[in-house]
Amino acid sequence: MVAFPSIQLLDVVGPLEVFAAADLAARERGIGAGYAIEIVGPEGGGMLRASSGLGIAVDRSYAAPSPPVDTLIVAGGSGSRAAADDPRVLEHVRRVAREARRVCSVCTGAWVLASAGLLEGRRVTTHWAHAERLARHFPGLEVDPDRLHVRDGRIWTSAGVTAGMDLALALVEEDLGRELALEVSRWMVLFMKRPGGQSQFSAQLSGQLAARDPLRDLQASIVDHPEADHSIEAMAARVAMSPRHFMRVFREEVGQSPGRFVECVRVEAARRALEESRRSIEEIASQVGFGTGETMRRAFLRQIGVGPAAYRERFAEAAADRVA
Repeated sequence: MVAFPSIQLLDVVGPLEVFAAADLAARERGIGAGYAIEIVGPEGGGMLRASSGLGIAVDRSYAAPSPPVDTLIVAGGSGSRAAADDPRVLEHVRRVAREARRVCSVCTGAWVLASAGLLEGRRVTTHWAHAERLARHFPGLEVDPDRLHVRDGRIWTSAGVTAGMDLALALVEEDLGRELALEVSRWMVLFMKRPGGQSQFSAQLSGQLAARDPLRDLQASIVDHPEADHSIEAMAARVAMSPRHFMRVFREEVGQSPGRFVECVRVEAARRALEESRRSIEEIASQVGFGTGETMRRAFLRQIGVGPAAYRERFAEAAADRVA
């Protein structure tokens, strides 16, 4: 784990706690050691200060000779721009990345990887607030601003903070299997496991952006009753606007079209139903307002990159645990 001053502490601690728990689980199962963890920073044996003011102990300096590394992870935080301009950091990252099986970033750690020349021509993600700037600064990257984590070959990038834990769980599942990754998520009381293609935002969070009371009330009504008639004409009538004016105002205040918002709400409602019930896909599609299973399938592929059946299979075990 590459760290630097003013790092986001949870970008470091979150993933490393997942790996530490996986290492313990592997040993208890007799599989052998899962992971050996090392934090690399400006000075070996020293401390660096995170953006929160808390200190992090550093195991080895950037300049020290590196043993073979399986997985290189660069964390993010307010110090990432300075780190991306630090030749010591970039040289270390390039040197280790040449031999590493995987190269990963959490949040704005993507800036460091990009500055080191490791992301050119690749599809990546980062924290939503920095995605546009990353894409503008590095035009050779295909930046997806709305994914928890993205894999492009041996390069993995993730969104901010807790998405780093989602990334770590995905790596554990790849290395040690789904059953052990699920055990780790249970220990850590984590949702097992959000697919990388899932949006960084829920529809409810997006709904908080509306400034006008009628639009906020409409958004709340959509969330509470996704199965209702949410055509443009019906929604415009509920807020006493013409359809054209409603679409313009909604997009200005919410940052997405009314149709996109409704689809996001319905996908979330369908996800919960798939996780927590055994109702058929057609039943769920009707109950959350999609009408048909095929319409719901297309919405799932747009929103989270997998269809309802694959989603249910992936989450069935975790959902059973939560219900129990």
